[in-house]
Amino acid sequence: MSEFHDFDVLVIGSGAAGLTLGLKVADHAKVAILSKNKLNEGSTSWAQGGIAAVLDNRDTTSSHIEDTMIAGAGLCHRDTVETVVEKGRDAISWLVKQGVAFTKDTGVKKDVFVDGDYHLTKEGGHSFRRVVHATDATGREVQQSLEAQARAHPNITLFEHHMTVDLISDRNPDPDKRRCVGAYVFDTQKGHMDVFRAKATVLATGGASRVYLYTSNPDGSTGDGIAMAWRFGCRVANMEFNQFHPTCLYHPETRTFLLTEALRGEGAYLRLPDGERFMERFDERLELAPRDIVARAIDHEMKRLGVDCVYLDISHKDQDFIKEHFPTIYKRCLKLGYDLTKQPIPVVPAAHYTCGGIMTDLSGQTDVANLYAVGEVAHTGLHGANRMASNSLLECLVYADGAATKILSLIETTSISGDIGPWDESRVMDSDEDVVVSHNWNELRHFMWDYVGIVRTTRRLERAARRVDMLAGEIREYYSHFRVTPDLLELRNLVVVADLIIRSALLRTESRGLHYMLDYPDTDPAMEDRDTILKPPRQPLAK
Repeated sequence: MSEFHDFDVLVIGSGAAGLTLGLKVADHAKVAILSKNKLNEGSTSWAQGGIAAVLDNRDTTSSHIEDTMIAGAGLCHRDTVETVVEKGRDAISWLVKQGVAFTKDTGVKKDVFVDGDYHLTKEGGHSFRRVVHATDATGREVQQSLEAQARAHPNITLFEHHMTVDLISDRNPDPDKRRCVGAYVFDTQKGHMDVFRAKATVLATGGASRVYLYTSNPDGSTGDGIAMAWRFGCRVANMEFNQFHPTCLYHPETRTFLLTEALRGEGAYLRLPDGERFMERFDERLELAPRDIVARAIDHEMKRLGVDCVYLDISHKDQDFIKEHFPTIYKRCLKLGYDLTKQPIPVVPAAHYTCGGIMTDLSGQTDVANLYAVGEVAHTGLHGANRMASNSLLECLVYADGAATKILSLIETTSISGDIGPWDESRVMDSDEDVVVSHNWNELRHFMWDYVGIVRTTRRLERAARRVDMLAGEIREYYSHFRVTPDLLELRNLVVVADLIIRSALLRTESRGLHYMLDYPDTDPAMEDRDTILKPPRQPLAK
């Protein structure tokens, strides 16, 4: 039996973006925050590195802006970059007020820092130390602090184990005037479908890196928000730009453990199995080159030598320094048999961040009224063709603030729609062949890794397009006949995202940033400042 819930603001996603937005509006609105698993199981908790912001008097916002523009390879939107960077200091100050305990550097001069004596590290693409962090577990510290604030707020209701299936339309016959009025949500513990009605709905569901076989992301990063928005009629952009983090631990027991870029920022070297450093052959910035360059270099060397991994080595640094700055990584590696202070650690690239997503304006507004997107799920123009390290959490904070301001300015003149029926399960049955879901899931992630990975060709992409068309048909038929399960819902979303990535990649006939095509190895000046925009047919939303 469906339950109906009415809120002023429905936030789908419980990471940094969703929690920040919820807290920003909660003093003036009744808020629901949904998490499809536990509240802290999203990507935010996994973020190791930190948050990029200009906090040192010797640094400048213009430098941060230019570094971001360069890393984005000609596709960053300057107005977006300027907005995000200029609000960085305020975002960090707000986090500190929420209880986030960033690492301090007690050895610095007191006149250097404005907002506290924070230890700032340097990561790939940055020309200055500007990454504020909480040792090597910044995301966990941010998540825990914001979660504590959200649990304590009387106007916020948290719903764990609630997986959104689809957004709900007001059914306006003119698709250009349609608005979002809520969502159908599957309570995965009780096993029934609920209806959440709201004046404003916010997608903060994170990225889609689980579409690949190897990823640094948690299991929930299945592109749910992007797929839902696409089915609802929102444009998406730049889905071909999937960032592969260069250094995930290569170990059979933990394929998703990330070795933060801050290790290279503090002097770690990349080495071949024989101990030779190799980055000088690819970029003058060596290990601190942007992630796309480092990932391609590692991929090239692995294929050239026929090896399973390369090695990350920081053992030449002081042992106490390593243990103090990277305690989480040190302990995890030690548990798996590697001593970070004494030996190189085996690493491989893995899918890490979705630079494209749902198109929004500077306030997080999508193409559809009353529907917003913030965080990794959105394409704001900040990242361009390659996200610069530690700009992502900053984007979550700044855009959540902008969307909150926009929502609060409209909420008094917006009403909750009462014309929404319950979820209809009268024509479906329980599945008797769940193997179809697991088989299709594995096939999808394998061919995406093989054909749409770090290095691409037109032929590989066309082969992937044929496979995804066939899988999409099978999944649509399966979905129409059987009751939903979490695995089926995620597979349904993943196949949409895979299709969008492949279609976008085929449209970009050049190599730029994270998108590298052997057929088109050069950057095409004609595609400078040209986003790859896909627009779905605007039609009434069906179950």
